[in-house]
This record gives sequence, structure tokens and C-alpha cells, in this order.
Amino acid sequence: MHKMWQEFELSKMVPGGVPFPMLSDPGGKIGQVYGVYDEEAGVDIRGRFIIDPDGVIQAMEVLTPPVGRNPDELIRQIKAFQHVRSTGGAEVTPSGWQPGRATLKVGPELVGRVWEVWKP
Repeated sequence: MHKMWQEFELSKMVPGGVPFPMLSDPGGKIGQVYGVYDEEAGVDIRGRFIIDPDGVIQAMEVLTPPVGRNPDELIRQIKAFQHVRSTGGAEVTPSGWQPGRATLKVGPELVGRVWEVWKP
């Protein structure tokens, strides 16, 4: 099903299609582990999880079908997590951060002063 969705829809919305693997969970076993399985309906609720190379969930979003997800925001978040990881956590990304824009340097001098440093 994902293969058809990728070929007939996603590839028309995202150049080249979605560049990451998608998971299908017909038995609901994975959905139960992640807390998105609807027992009564017998299906997983749509969700996305950003899992780092160490297997730690860094972000998740679960929305009911009537509300669409934002692929641009997903990609922005992945890039932000990659940037933070590449700095060893020395830099963090403020809300709405985009690649190439200013980051925040972590340290005690930042506590209570983010509003002075971060200019969106």
C-alpha cells in the first residue's frame, strides 16, 4: 500500500517521493508498543516518530485522519535534530529554526536570557 501511495501520490507532492522508509503495521503490534493502536477499530492511528541513530524517540506526532501533517515541518525537525546531534548538544535550535540560521549556545549564561539572545 505504501509503495502505491509513494508512486501515485507522494511523488507528485514531494519531488522524488518521501526520502525515508514508511512502516506498515497490519497486526497492530508496533502500534501497541508506540501507544497508537486503536483496539476498537483494529487499526493504528496515524503517527510519525523521529528516532535517532541510538534508537531513542526524539519527537512524535499523532493526529487523527481529518487533520493533515506537514512534511516541511517534519523535514525541518529532522534537520534540527541532526544539527543538534552534530554539535554534541552544544547548540540548540529555537522554535521555527531553519538550516543556516542562528542557533543558541547552551550554557548557564543563557538561562533566563533566551529572549535577549534569540531574535526570530
